[in-house]
Amino acid sequence: MQVTILSTSDVHGYFQADDFQRPNVNKHLGLSRAATVIEQIKDQNIPDNVVITIENGDFIQGSPLTSYITRQPFSKSGLYAKLADDVGYDVRVLGNHEFNYGRDYLERLFENDATLLNANIIDQVSKQLFVGQPYRIITQNGLRIGIIGLTTDYIPHWETEDHIKNLVFLDPVETAKTYIQKLRPTVDVLILAYHGGFAQDLSTGKPIELPTGENQGYQLLHLPGVDALVTGHQHRELAQVVDGVPTTQPGYRANQIGKIDLQLDAMHQIKHGQATLIATGDFAEQQEIVVHSRAVYTATNQWLANPIGHVGENMKITDHFAARLHHHPFLELVNQVQMDAGNTTIANTALFNNEMQGLPDAVTQRDIMTNYIYPNTLVVERLSGADIKEALEVNACYFIVEPNGKLVVNPHYLNPKVQHYNYDVWSGIDYKFDFSQPMGQRLVTVMYQGQPLEDGVFYEVAMNNYRATGAGGFSSFSTQKIVREIQVETADLIGEYIRSHPQIKIGQPTNITSIGYTRL
Repeated sequence: MQVTILSTSDVHGYFQADDFQRPNVNKHLGLSRAATVIEQIKDQNIPDNVVITIENGDFIQGSPLTSYITRQPFSKSGLYAKLADDVGYDVRVLGNHEFNYGRDYLERLFENDATLLNANIIDQVSKQLFVGQPYRIITQNGLRIGIIGLTTDYIPHWETEDHIKNLVFLDPVETAKTYIQKLRPTVDVLILAYHGGFAQDLSTGKPIELPTGENQGYQLLHLPGVDALVTGHQHRELAQVVDGVPTTQPGYRANQIGKIDLQLDAMHQIKHGQATLIATGDFAEQQEIVVHSRAVYTATNQWLANPIGHVGENMKITDHFAARLHHHPFLELVNQVQMDAGNTTIANTALFNNEMQGLPDAVTQRDIMTNYIYPNTLVVERLSGADIKEALEVNACYFIVEPNGKLVVNPHYLNPKVQHYNYDVWSGIDYKFDFSQPMGQRLVTVMYQGQPLEDGVFYEVAMNNYRATGAGGFSSFSTQKIVREIQVETADLIGEYIRSHPQIKIGQPTNITSIGYTRL
């Protein structure tokens, strides 16, 4: 007898085979393709075997389509449940980005969803799970299969208080121990579905990122009684058996399916397990998902086609490395938008990923939504000069110099998870890095309005609400330092700024200088 566990994670609202980018379009992804893989495996399944399907979080946020839906009446959000039903998931798990839209939205969205698993997020007042159930036991072909749903407890480090009001995020490992003890005597197979990843190398156990507690998959993997672990969050592509326990992490935007196979004997004892990934890009799209999402896709694309205004011919991004190192007119535009809305003279922003193409002269809503991809809002923090210098030193860690003198991206920002979004480019200050110096000692000078930035003087800085929490290792930022909040999504602020400034002309910024390397 075989139990097959199929999972998607971090679909991020990419339901059809379309990443919304124009003119370059990636079609080798999408829930519609993943659904076909799942359907085919189920159809080929031997009747005595069991197939379990898991949607492992970050399903409802992350694409222009999900941004469009949040601007519509709540009834439009019913699409998410419909598409999950089309795939036929047995269980679903909350991801961290589910909380981008706030607690109230989640409670409305999942109040009648019997498949939602949430073992470790409770209401502070009632002491009960705020939504969902902690586990599910599926009985099929004489087997009892238990699944426990867990979410990284690092969410309070990213979300503002109003999004997670009265929520307590319990330690996933300690929570798992409790439910394993309860379920293990009553089930034949026990699965953990965790929206989180790994901070350790799976083969050696050595740390591969800072031990913040954000990714506790390695600890969960080694809990006694666990037969399989499904993970996500990091967007990695992993399939491995570790000390006899198979685990998967199936990428991003449904470009992979995680597949775990457990072989059981006649006494329902697990004899062997294996883990693989299945790339979805060459599979046909499932027509149910295409049909059920067609109306929203059509409306989204009509919205994305709306003209916004003109910004000049120099805001296309062709070299992402150079844009981060030297600054770029597009990033300067975003910072100008933030400074204008936040009424500051200093701002920072990130070039989130290497798929961002920048803006053409004639900007549409699509251009904005595919370049500013997060539902961030804007905040202003009151920071000392010392705070700003500390943050700039964190930024300087993004680059390293190889022995041959070549400046490259620090591998820490590429593995195990790509984190370009954790490098900020600043406007309103002039600063110089020396990359030949040790990390933490690379900032040479910082000038503000022609004068050295002073450690004990305070400055107001506009930034997105994610960075304002200190996320990404920016410990000098804190929500306690926020002095103003602009509760409008930054993408909307960019659109309004372009509309109200019809003659935008931004040259190549020259406020960043770098030395200490011989070649790029």
